[in-house]
Amino acid sequence: MNNQDSPINEKLYNRWIIVLSIVIPLVVALLFSVNLQKLGYDVEPLSFLPPIYATINGFTAILLIAAFWAVKNGKLKLHENLMKTAIGCSVLFLLMYVAYHMTSIETKYGGEGTLKYVYFFILITHIVLSIAVIPLVLISFVRALSKRFDKHRKIARITFPIWLYVAVTGVVVYLMISPYYQN
Repeated sequence: MNNQDSPINEKLYNRWIIVLSIVIPLVVALLFSVNLQKLGYDVEPLSFLPPIYATINGFTAILLIAAFWAVKNGKLKLHENLMKTAIGCSVLFLLMYVAYHMTSIETKYGGEGTLKYVYFFILITHIVLSIAVIPLVLISFVRALSKRFDKHRKIARITFPIWLYVAVTGVVVYLMISPYYQN
């Protein structure tokens, strides 16, 4: 791929990045608000999913750290494979998260006092940054695909800590709310 092809491809991808960065949060919010049980459908709650998608978040965090180590040690193909796997895990998490919330009754956090404020701070920052990280991940990925590694490194320095925070806080949120899940 020569340099003349790269900006054209990036422009095409940039349109998709914009669309996906808007559509994904909107669709998730829409589907999150649709509860099939409340709509009268006889669906089995997918109550087994939260520990699975929390584990996937934890695995994503491990993948991100391993990918960071790989790139710092010149293992570029390993870095690429780890990052693709991390993206796949994030997509899988999102699908399971939406499926769970579409089939299960909302779980309210039952903690009190300072812990309640800590939980909501972590939850709110997790949600806001999970939306913000979508275009960052996509831009980082496209810049790597187009072999624009100078620009990839610049955005990856921002993307990595935010994505890692989202992955880790996803596990923390699960651990904090899991005692309140209804079986």
